Amino acid sequence: MSEQAEDVEEVKAPVKSKKMLIIIGAAVLVLLLLAGGAFLYISKQRAAAAEEGDDGGHGSGHAVAKSPPAYLPLENMVVNLADPGGEKVAQIGITLVAQDAHAIDTVKAYLPTIRNGVLRQISKRTAGELLSLEGKDKLANDILRESSIPFGGDAVERESAPVTPVKKNAGSKADKPEYPVVGVLFSSFIVQ
Repeated sequence: MSEQAEDVEEVKAPVKSKKMLIIIGAAVLVLLLLAGGAFLYISKQRAAAAEEGDDGGHGSGHAVAKSPPAYLPLENMVVNLADPGGEKVAQIGITLVAQDAHAIDTVKAYLPTIRNGVLRQISKRTAGELLSLEGKDKLANDILRESSIPFGGDAVERESAPVTPVKKNAGSKADKPEYPVVGVLFSSFIVQ
């Protein structure tokens, strides 16, 4: 019987090793399928982000844009502020951010009107307002709104407009009109 028991054990050993190989093979196959699915999912996400021109801060670190924004620096403006006594002045350098180089030509045609609106917006402020970050952000938003008025923009319409350019998705183009000036940057800011 001892010979028979040894034969049975020898037969069971290959059967166990075959089962183990099948289990390991199935596990490897499942892992490969999961990895392939994850790769396809991530590839589709990156392709969709590249189509929108925004990779969401992930990926290669640069988005594919239709055309780069163009910048139109204005001459520095010296303006009396609305402080009591009229002794406070501000010297502010402003750069307008346009959609593209073609938009710069359009903006230049209306530059005297835009500059007038900017001067009026600055002259409404006090030194205290302009020295705070919130005051500077509000001024930038008001300048952005003023820059849209010559192009049919309403003074109230762009009240909540962002200060810096924002990429728009295809669905929002019909919701809000696009103006040539999409952002306002300060190149200098002195309050005395």
